[in-house]
Amino acid sequence: MESKQPYTGPKRPSESTFVFGIHPVNEALDTGKDIESVIVIRSSHNERLNKLLGRVRAAGVPIKMVPREKLNALTLKNHQGIVAMLSPITYQPLEEIVLGAFEKGESPILIAADGITDVRNLGAIARSAECFGAHALIVPERGSAAINDGAIKSSSGALLRLPVCRVSKISASLAYLKQSGVTCIALSEKSAEDINTFKLEVPFCLVLGDEGFGVSTDVIEQCDHRLKIPMDGDTSSLNVSVAAGIALYALKASKD
Repeated sequence: MESKQPYTGPKRPSESTFVFGIHPVNEALDTGKDIESVIVIRSSHNERLNKLLGRVRAAGVPIKMVPREKLNALTLKNHQGIVAMLSPITYQPLEEIVLGAFEKGESPILIAADGITDVRNLGAIARSAECFGAHALIVPERGSAAINDGAIKSSSGALLRLPVCRVSKISASLAYLKQSGVTCIALSEKSAEDINTFKLEVPFCLVLGDEGFGVSTDVIEQCDHRLKIPMDGDTSSLNVSVAAGIALYALKASKD
């Protein structure tokens, strides 16, 4: 039986932001609710729970295995070993965004966030993207910051207006974009090519990587160009969200 002792840890999230239990999570999938992630108890031998996890994986929803205490920190009700965190946004198919832009006679402008794990940075990137007229932000299913209330706040609400595409792999999405006539550009301080002298005449996707490790190898191999932002100071790099705003402005200016 679950302990009913008073909870003294961090404040629990509102129950409007998640659903728990095997049947409610199945129902959330059946009705097409956007699920940000699923938190499940480790080492479960529950056949119904394991079958549900198969559905979650097939839907491309990130899964996090945790001890029971982590689930109890969310709710002491009968969670049956699973909690699904609901997304505050509705994810959009990348193909529809790209085709929709072309059908309107627009050149798609896309931002791919490869391994951006800081919620505030992801929110700030979305803010810059929306300000400069990007058509969508692309994030991977795994290895990315959650799009939650913190990310929306950091974006000043831009994440509620900017379409977000959650994809299985950034590298595969870039391959699709290249086939669709979109130039893929990685931002890298190690590049020899200066963004200020780069001339762009086609739709583009700006690819941003983790501040510590940069754009991952499999992703950068799919990029047509690698550009750097020239700097005069002694600080070795910019915050990734600041770099995103500078790069978007420079690339749009090179097109106009």
